[in-house]
Amino acid sequence: MHSVDVSIIVIYIVLTLGVGIWISKRASKGLDSYFLGGKSIKWYYLGLSNGSGMFDVSGTTWMVGILFLYGAKSFMFMWLWPIWNQIFIMIFLAAWIRRSNIMTGSEWILTRFGDDKAGRASHLIVAIFAIVASIGFIAYFFEGVGKFMTIILPWDFSLMFNDAVILTSDQSYALLIIFLTTIYTIKGGMFSVVATEVLQYGIMVIAGILIAVYAFITVTDIEISNIISTEWSNIFFASQIEDTWSGKYEAFNNLIDQQGYKMFGAFIGMSLFKGFFASIAGPTPSYDMQRILSTRSVKEAAYMSGFTNLVLFIPRYLLIGGIVVLALAYIAPEMIASNQLNLDDLEIILPKVINFHVPVGIKGLLLAGLLAAFMSTFSAFVNSGPAYIVNDIYKKYFKQNASNKHYIKASHIASFVIVVIGVIMGFFAESINSLTLWISSALYGGYVAANFLKWVWWRFNGWGYFWGMTSGLIIATLQFLLDQNKANFEIGTWLYDLAQIPAIYIFPLIFGVSLLGSFLGTLLTPPTNMETLKSFYRNVRPWGLWNPVFKALKNDDQNVRKNQDFALDMLNCMIGIIWQSSMIVLPIYFMIRDYPKTIWTLVVFIVTSLILKYTWLDKVRKLPN
Repeated sequence: MHSVDVSIIVIYIVLTLGVGIWISKRASKGLDSYFLGGKSIKWYYLGLSNGSGMFDVSGTTWMVGILFLYGAKSFMFMWLWPIWNQIFIMIFLAAWIRRSNIMTGSEWILTRFGDDKAGRASHLIVAIFAIVASIGFIAYFFEGVGKFMTIILPWDFSLMFNDAVILTSDQSYALLIIFLTTIYTIKGGMFSVVATEVLQYGIMVIAGILIAVYAFITVTDIEISNIISTEWSNIFFASQIEDTWSGKYEAFNNLIDQQGYKMFGAFIGMSLFKGFFASIAGPTPSYDMQRILSTRSVKEAAYMSGFTNLVLFIPRYLLIGGIVVLALAYIAPEMIASNQLNLDDLEIILPKVINFHVPVGIKGLLLAGLLAAFMSTFSAFVNSGPAYIVNDIYKKYFKQNASNKHYIKASHIASFVIVVIGVIMGFFAESINSLTLWISSALYGGYVAANFLKWVWWRFNGWGYFWGMTSGLIIATLQFLLDQNKANFEIGTWLYDLAQIPAIYIFPLIFGVSLLGSFLGTLLTPPTNMETLKSFYRNVRPWGLWNPVFKALKNDDQNVRKNQDFALDMLNCMIGIIWQSSMIVLPIYFMIRDYPKTIWTLVVFIVTSLILKYTWLDKVRKLPN
């Protein structure tokens, strides 16, 4: 590390801590101020903050490896999360959620199912899910930032005792960065999180542009065309992936076989199936939902969600595309020459490129940008998770009438506890990829069925929600335990065979069990109180199977109108997915110098933007402020 690069990183860390602590005084007025910024933050700041929170270093490391191996069609791997969620939120869910005017996702559940035993059971299970998800993501960040920092920085921070390793160097680095981020996040709540994330977003954009320009200048068109095949740059696919790599690079095709996604048609079919239901289920109870609830109005919630899509993907994929171009030119020949390819090599492509193939100055800015990516996402989860502990469990069931000062202190403690548990879980994580698949395919699989039904079916009640979520989470947890212990099973046993199935293919089982739990829990118990349903429908105005509630409401108020926007919303979602995908593919084609496809992708982006202007944006503008 050159002193210039070290200085840039130190300045960035000091600046971030300074801004976070300086603005933290605004968070001491109460829980609403601490967790939602008093619903006073402008939508474009929240949109930048939301985009920054999704720009994490672990995810970026994973995406670099996936783009390197699979080429342009790798953008479909993003559907695992699923990123369509952002489109569905933008088109209609942001408005539905923001109309509730509450603090957390689990508190929102009470407006749907009421505050009786069934409602409280559903409220409690979604709070538990939010806490577990926050802990899982902290473990994911811990694993990613530790590996990243160890390869980049030259100092060995291993901690030894009696010749035994107490902490590895990557664990020590991760603990240090997490400690620094936790300081301002706990102290300042949403105000500090948003302020620092806007700063961090600017640094990430600068880093992305610089690395893209550097890759464009140093790697020629001929060098790229000599490495990548026609299939690598093709976004269309058959049932199987064939010949993504050719010539002396054919060995990379073996890595595709090892990862279990060679049957690409089946993988994409499963991703589409999961993507639709997971997206219509709405945002998970985490930082994304907190941003929606933090906006000043329903209109601004929609603006913020659309703006998040616009500011996130192009800068992020300029950075990813630039790194991959450098990797293709410099790392790919080294990997082939080593003759020992394995999937773990994909996770170190990003730090290897930065360490050996990026010049002084740009390296420091890029490292600061990736540190910013980590810190922004980490702080978002540290802010969102404790809201469920304090507001939805502690305040509701244990200490209902304490002072604001007491609740803020409880929030500090809850944040600290979540970080500690997440870090402990991170110590036992196998890899970034295993955590990615557990969170995206298994854990979120348990969330989807119940949260899909809550929007579209009036008869679905609190007990159905509770048992749907619970059964899904149990199966998801069992799947995770199987995956973590697959090396211990005897080859040929049914447990061994089950543990080898990629997590995405387990999703239908998790979804089916969760759906069964949802239906049984609903049909074997009484429906939700009609007054609660009428209040929810009047406020949120969803489309779906709500006729009995609408008729009951119509008897009270003849001016009530049914939401008939289902067809338009679904059309806008389809257009939005194409719009979103074009923003991912556009920087990739630009960076690999495939100019005809770059122009076509740009045309798709412009056309879909114009369509959404008339079919979505003009409609949002008519919403009340």
